[in-house]
Formats: sequence, structure tokens, C-alpha cells
Amino acid sequence: MIHRRLILTSLLFPAALLAAVAALAQDKGTLHPKPLPPLANPNDPHLAAKQLFGRKTKPSNQQPQAIGFYAKGCLAGGEELPVNGPDWQVMRLSRNRNWAHPDMVALIEKLAAKVHKTAGWPGLLIGDMAQPRGGPMITGHASHQIGLDADIWLTPMPNRMLSRNEREEMSAVNMVRADKLDIDPRVWTPHHLEVIRAAAMEPRVERIFVNAAIKKALCREARGNRSWLSKVRPMWGHNYHFHVRITCPAGSHDCKPQKPPADSDGCAPSDLAYWFSDAVLHPKPPKKPPKPPHQITLSELPAACRQVLAAP
Repeated sequence: MIHRRLILTSLLFPAALLAAVAALAQDKGTLHPKPLPPLANPNDPHLAAKQLFGRKTKPSNQQPQAIGFYAKGCLAGGEELPVNGPDWQVMRLSRNRNWAHPDMVALIEKLAAKVHKTAGWPGLLIGDMAQPRGGPMITGHASHQIGLDADIWLTPMPNRMLSRNEREEMSAVNMVRADKLDIDPRVWTPHHLEVIRAAAMEPRVERIFVNAAIKKALCREARGNRSWLSKVRPMWGHNYHFHVRITCPAGSHDCKPQKPPADSDGCAPSDLAYWFSDAVLHPKPPKKPPKPPHQITLSELPAACRQVLAAP
């Protein structure tokens, strides 16, 4: 379903536009974030929900709940991932997107310690997770709405604490070759495979999204047990980071799961052919300007999201 939806999206919006959206992950932040101005009519039924959720700077005082689907929902009782941990550091602090369901926070902390031991990385650099109350974001992601998604940079954490300015200004390293057909051997290392495999081997991890060139490299280089590769899916962008998604938490009855991944490792030529087609790698400009994407309104989100917004 997700794959079909994304292919449909690619027909409606040029791949260049999708790549531009994916590139937002590397947009620089600011040392002096400014609050968004008050809304003239926050009760306007046609108002995009992202304008409401984007203005919430703190989580709701509720029991933790992932509500809705990954790309259409919200987060109750969100937990903040500390900006500094023994094996991780949070990037782009000005975005205030280091919030998630407690299960996701625990997964990040566990994975950071795991890769420190198994992959030899000092730790992980964490990109966007969710907003304090989840929901659609004013910029960037379509998913990351229910606190069960997290972006992890493919650049290892330095063996020192980054300054606030570095966290806003520095970019992750592009792992994909200039022709987009494979990884860049100058920067890709066996440790990258070990990190992604460590994440995929976690039972709660449901999907990992990477650039198709990275998936190609993983297929080529993986040895021994390859079952984890079924969770790793090609996706536009994702050449600077990989996207981790976990299953619906116990007790989140309004969380809508997605179909489990197929048993196949996804490494057959037919599995990757679409992503390396000329239409995807070198898209032609559309003959007509595409219509702006639909903006989800509050009424289109699960009913419980109204309580999440209204909660103290």
C-alpha cells in the first residue's frame, strides 16, 4: 500500500520535487528560533492541521498514545529524547522535533548503545523524530506524525560534544555516488551496514527507509543471515540518513499498523529496477505545473487528535 501510494505520488508530483522535500533533512537550523505568530482563526475548519500542531511546543499531559497512521495522526503524552546521551546527540535543536512515543525513545537509546559496541561508532546523530504532539509538520515529512519514526544520520557521532552552532549548521555526509547508481566508496564503509543491520534486527523495528543505492549496497555486501533486509526499503532521498519506524505500541488502540514486510529480502533485480529507471533518476519537467499537495485538516485526523491539541 505504501509503495503504491508513493508511486502514485511520483506521478502527481515530479521526482525532483520529492527529492527537494527529502533534502529538507539537511536544511540548516538557527541559533535563534522564533515562535510562529498566532493564528487569526485557529477554529477555521479549512485550516491545515500542520499550523495547529506546529505551534505546540510542549507535549500533552496525557498517557502516551500513538494515534492514527504514521502519515495521518498525532501523539499523546510524547516523551523528549534528551539532546545529549552517552551514545547519541540530537541535531537541529531549533526544530524541536526530538519527541516520540516512549517506546521509540527507548529504542533509540538502546540502538545507540548497541552500535557503539558492535559497529565501533562513538554514537548516533539523531535527526527529526516528531513534534511534541506529533501531527503534520509545517516543513518536511509526510510521516513522523505519531511518534514512531526517527531519522538517524549516516554520519557517525564525533567523539566529542558538538556545539549548538554545529548542530544547526553541519550537514551529514551524502552516501550516494554522483550518478545515483551506487554508494560512494569514498565515504561508505562496512560499519554503515553494521549500523543499519543492528537497527533492522531489533524486533520492534518494522521498516527502515534508505536510498535505493544504499539498499543495493546492502544487498551486495550482506553476509550470513539476510532476513533483516526485508525490512529495509528503498525511498526517495535518504542518502544522508536512514529512517527507522517501529510497530504500534501495546495499549495504543487507535494506532493503525501497516502491513508487515514481505519475506523476500527485496534484492532481486526486479525489486530495484524501478528506482534505477531513467524516469526516476532523470525525471523530465512536467508539462503542466503540478497542483499543490492536499493539506490535511484537523477533521481528517483521528477524533482523539482534537483532545491532544486541547490538552494542557
